[in-house]
Amino acid sequence: MKYKFIFTSIFLVTQLIIGQQKPNIVLLFADDAGYSDFGFQGSKIMKTPNLDKLARRGVIFSQGYVTDATCGPSRAGLITGRYQQRFGYEEINVPGYMSKNSALLGDDMGLPLNQMTMADYLKKLGYTNALFGKWHLGDADRYHPLKRGFDVFYGFRGGDRSYFEYPDPSKIHHDKRMERGFGNYEEPKSYVTDLLADEAVNFIENNKNTPFFVMLSFNAVHTPMEARKEDLEKFPNLDGKRKELAAMTLAMDRACGKVLDKLKELGLDKNTIVVFSNDNGGPTDKNASDNRPLSGTKSNHLEGGLRVPFILSWPDKIDKGIVYNYPVSTLDLLPTFYSAGGGNLGDLTKIDGVDLLPFLIHKNTTGRPHQELFWKKDVRAVLREGDMKLIRFPDRPAELYDLSKDISEQYNLAHQYPEKVKEMFKKIFEWELTLERPLWLLKRKFEKYDIDRMDAYRNGSLKD
Repeated sequence: MKYKFIFTSIFLVTQLIIGQQKPNIVLLFADDAGYSDFGFQGSKIMKTPNLDKLARRGVIFSQGYVTDATCGPSRAGLITGRYQQRFGYEEINVPGYMSKNSALLGDDMGLPLNQMTMADYLKKLGYTNALFGKWHLGDADRYHPLKRGFDVFYGFRGGDRSYFEYPDPSKIHHDKRMERGFGNYEEPKSYVTDLLADEAVNFIENNKNTPFFVMLSFNAVHTPMEARKEDLEKFPNLDGKRKELAAMTLAMDRACGKVLDKLKELGLDKNTIVVFSNDNGGPTDKNASDNRPLSGTKSNHLEGGLRVPFILSWPDKIDKGIVYNYPVSTLDLLPTFYSAGGGNLGDLTKIDGVDLLPFLIHKNTTGRPHQELFWKKDVRAVLREGDMKLIRFPDRPAELYDLSKDISEQYNLAHQYPEKVKEMFKKIFEWELTLERPLWLLKRKFEKYDIDRMDAYRNGSLKD
């Protein structure tokens, strides 16, 4: 018994040491933020000191992409490391907006249970996983975060909610209600953005001795436009939605700062991978977000719908002050986290993401993580091949842009390079043949809405 006790003690200590060597992982994920609405992205209006500091400590990806221009599909791609169209998650899932011919409707629209999540994979490596905030990957109980690899959940199942307490939660759809754990609904007693940070900080404090993964999934700065009075007062020269957006962005930056400060206080900051990004381009017409110099907005395939602010910091391993100029995708986060945690990439089945660590740690500057990236929603589709981007539309001929020279997509080159258009058009079709049909469908009228929104912001202009 004595020797068994000694052996067990040595084993536990060894496991603890090994566990501490694994980096902690914190994913700070915004909702509907504009490409240019952060200091590190060049804004002179928004106040984001904590995120600006994070950017100086790590890598800014100047060409960071999401997998869709709307939040549900984008999150499905991120959390699986796969193009979400491969498993039928092509359309956004919003009850009441869907075609009655959909295979799934209402609460049944969610991330298929046969898909492994980022949390599932990290759990295999010994991580304790927590999600705070927005889920939007299925309202039904079977899709719940605690059944998809997360150990702790405090947030809401749907796509948006108020930043304040609902006076009568019984009148609100259950996917907008704040939930602790599984089925324990409790309305927030303080501003949600601040509260989510407090929950994340408490989790980090309680799990500081073992490797953890925190996904802090803000609903900020998604509508409704609701800010604290004291935050609004910090922007006396703004008004309307732009003032509200600035105040909401300040609150989100403050929340990120709380988490970053806690990591530093506990001595965990140097061996923690921290990523900040956003789920899609800003919906300028809804929240006055600014995507300039990009054209387009949320829900369309111009750069303003797909290219997002994107930071990665890991002080122990990655140099600070880097701007990485090749395209990367939120698809890449799962394999990057798994590799950093000591996992064998061969364990990841059928993923489309790429481990970014060889490009960031080993300074692989000659190769691109992705030679091709695809996007698709209904008839609309995109192929980015190198720096050339082909956009397929339902209501006009395809357009071709050279993003190395035309980031704002103002000069259509399709008429100059008809053979290139034909070649890329066929590649999109070949890729589509590998995909599943959508499990649910938006009503057709929303296709026109997305096209009209794109046309309104073709020059990237900011309009309230």
